[in-house]
Amino acid sequence: MESTLMEKTQASTLGYHELNAMLNLYNDEGKIQFDKDKLAARQYFLEHVNVNTVFFHNLKERLDYLVEKEYYEPEVLAMYSFEFLEKIHDYAFSFKFRFESFLGAFKFFTSYAMKTFDGAHYLERFEHRVVMTALVLAEGSELGAMKLVEEMITGRFQPATPTFLNCGKAQRGEFVSCFLLRTEDNMESIARAINSSLQLSKRGGGVALSLTNIRESGAPIKKIEGQSSGVIPVMKLLEDSFSYANQLGARQGAGAVYLNVHHPDIMKFLDTKRENADEKVRIKTLSLGVVVPDITLELAKNNEDMYLFSPYDVEKVYGVPFSDISVTEKYQEMVDDARIKKTKIKARQLFETIAELQFESGYPYIVYEDTVNRTNPIEGRINMSNLCSEILQVNTPTTYNADLSYNEIGKDISCNLGSMNIAMAMDSPDFGGTVEAAIRALTAVSDLSDIESVRSIQYGNDQSHAIGLGQMNLHGYLARERVHYGSEEGIDFTNIYFYTVVYHAIRASNLIAIERGKTFGNFENSKYASGEFFDKYTQEEWKPATSRVAELFANAGIAIPTQADWNALRESVMKHGIYNQNLQAVPPTGSISYINNSTSSIHPVASKIEIRKEGKLGRVYYPAPFLTNDNLEFYDDAYEIGPEKIIETYAAATQHVDQGLSLTLFFKDTATTRDVNKAQIQAWRAGIKTIYYVRIRQMALEGTEVADCVSCML
Repeated sequence: MESTLMEKTQASTLGYHELNAMLNLYNDEGKIQFDKDKLAARQYFLEHVNVNTVFFHNLKERLDYLVEKEYYEPEVLAMYSFEFLEKIHDYAFSFKFRFESFLGAFKFFTSYAMKTFDGAHYLERFEHRVVMTALVLAEGSELGAMKLVEEMITGRFQPATPTFLNCGKAQRGEFVSCFLLRTEDNMESIARAINSSLQLSKRGGGVALSLTNIRESGAPIKKIEGQSSGVIPVMKLLEDSFSYANQLGARQGAGAVYLNVHHPDIMKFLDTKRENADEKVRIKTLSLGVVVPDITLELAKNNEDMYLFSPYDVEKVYGVPFSDISVTEKYQEMVDDARIKKTKIKARQLFETIAELQFESGYPYIVYEDTVNRTNPIEGRINMSNLCSEILQVNTPTTYNADLSYNEIGKDISCNLGSMNIAMAMDSPDFGGTVEAAIRALTAVSDLSDIESVRSIQYGNDQSHAIGLGQMNLHGYLARERVHYGSEEGIDFTNIYFYTVVYHAIRASNLIAIERGKTFGNFENSKYASGEFFDKYTQEEWKPATSRVAELFANAGIAIPTQADWNALRESVMKHGIYNQNLQAVPPTGSISYINNSTSSIHPVASKIEIRKEGKLGRVYYPAPFLTNDNLEFYDDAYEIGPEKIIETYAAATQHVDQGLSLTLFFKDTATTRDVNKAQIQAWRAGIKTIYYVRIRQMALEGTEVADCVSCML
């Protein structure tokens, strides 16, 4: 009683920012003051949220006001009776949800909660946002809406930011996280790509573009040599476009461009990210990614030259764009073909340059093209990724008539994302039901997306119904269960967890296909239809390799799928199909991790207590989920764990994910470019599909606040 009284007295005398800052200071017993962060969250409500929230006497008054003032979409509420709306709101509030950290609460009210148009007052609590999201994604199903509220309010499933931010709002952007566009070697396609980037950025989505097909600098135009300016001017135009367009200021425009490393402009492309690059070519805000075939790594291994091929000539010779050619398969053939103009550089020089730039900026991302396509279950070629390097889907080109109208609309890509919280999912009373609810929610995101302004995106989404179910809080869960990240048990758990998820994800998509009598376009030519996809699961037994992981699943009451389960699922899929062309993709999860009290994605924590700068508020401290003074040893940070164990963990997950995983590599401040290159090779050999950022730990200065604080010293 006395302790509670002291806490209340302290909370009343200290502000939420001060209480949160105490998390970074030891108490008299040399312990981290986790309780102060929880007090900060409570105080944030008392000081800020409660006094700035619009008050309504009852639900009817609130909903009538929000519809009348054009805050909520009336069409969403009209799908349900008022009695049900009362029921689902009461259900959401019955969970008595509380944010586990101050930053979680701050992030929600800063970035997600609906505010009055002047931005001065809040119109939603967390429960309200959950309910509106559930109502939208359930598409009129009362049972579906109730199930989604349960999954979200318990933290087992969290839609991605655009979905959670926009659902039910009258003034909103799209529910889709990002988009992928391919660009062809003609002015019509380049102009359309810039316009499409503006349109998609306006709607709140990040956009990635493939520039591989654009002819190189100095290539001929209408047979006149030396006329092409190459890819750099296109990059500058795109960078300006993303700076201009954003979703009502709620999400800044963001773009990425990918280039195959055998494109003649590759070194100029990479040089745009150098700190000392000329301002005329320097790229500041656009993200860069490179597409690396197996042959490039083999040439580097043997210290050989690598040839760069003119996309203009390649398309003339083969009749298809450069990005649709397997460079590994056609490499020697293209080297020997005199019709294809080519230049050469040292393969090792390329990888040294990539490593140097990753030291400077974290870029470029890497897509291991042949690894991606070997494991692709869908007919067609994957030749790029997205802003976070986890989306890997087949695209097809769009062609235009002379009047700029469409001749043939190709397939471009939407990222319909959301993530499960591994810790909460393992606590679920119905693990398979949680996965199914998530798959159905993401399918609704795809179904509800209709972007008429970019018809290739619209067509691609309508054909594929592709989604990306992600995962987060791996490190938090492992630490909670006292398992070290990257240990034998940690890697074994990752393997069996993702193995179990993929079974339930395919099963859910199969159920949707049966219910709707419909599959994704061209299902009949996929490895799902032939049954080949299932061979690795039906021809060998998958089970925990360690007793600890077997115990974790047994204690959670989660049945690990058997070969018999897979055989039955294989038969059903071959007969009825699946609705979604793609099912899984593991994004980096930023803001949603904080509100969900999760460690980001499946990589280790960057620090036990993270320091963030949040606008005018300044420094904010975030403790790793489930971190206590008793389990600190299980929270080694990513820099201490090192790239080898992170790669092994991601490799265990990758074998069960049809798309990619946002893999960030972390290095100590003693690392060299050689260490980065070694990690890239290890990743490729381990079957990793993409590498996102490379992070080098910055050395703390002795005697500074940073060097002495809890978050750095632990």
